[in-house]
Amino acid sequence: MDFLTIIDYLGTFAFAISGIRLASAKRFDWFGAYVVGFVTAVGGGTIRDLLLDVPPFWMQQPSYLIVTAAALGFVIIFGKYVIRLNNTFFIFDAIGLGLFTVVGMEKSIAHDYPIWVGIIMGTLTGAAGGVLRDALINEVPLIFRKEIYALACVFGGLCYYLCTFWGVNDVVAQIIGAISVILMRLLAVKYHLSLPVLKGETGNT
Repeated sequence: MDFLTIIDYLGTFAFAISGIRLASAKRFDWFGAYVVGFVTAVGGGTIRDLLLDVPPFWMQQPSYLIVTAAALGFVIIFGKYVIRLNNTFFIFDAIGLGLFTVVGMEKSIAHDYPIWVGIIMGTLTGAAGGVLRDALINEVPLIFRKEIYALACVFGGLCYYLCTFWGVNDVVAQIIGAISVILMRLLAVKYHLSLPVLKGETGNT
């Protein structure tokens, strides 16, 4: 198992926990929570693969189903620690965001797409699963209403690119790229960094 595969599984586990944790807050049953966790974990990567015109990754091996099941078991066993912590969702979401950004970039580059496409696909891999998760639990997607989110993926993608441009070892570049996303997300939440809100006039009818 190579390092990128380990990152992929860790990202799947982290994102699945973030989805399952929110589903539990909405009082979903085990099956519903599993579905939300699975969609959160594979949603972004599925959209990425469809755009890259390759078979969705999770349809080629059952390991992602198993990792999601492990995440559900983790939440069930350690529920009183995981579910009750307000910052648990944020921590696992930030970790998944960083890890999946790198995975998306690597897959795009492996299919000979230019780096700018890789950054877009990395951002999509990291952020789209959370959009689907929030839609399933009937929430306004986090990406549209909170501190810097998708831009953290772009920042991490640029850091990863600069590392490869400067000849940094692939594994080190992957680690730096993922950590850059996670740190940007942590700082954005800590200091409430966000883009200006687009304000429009609402007319009365």
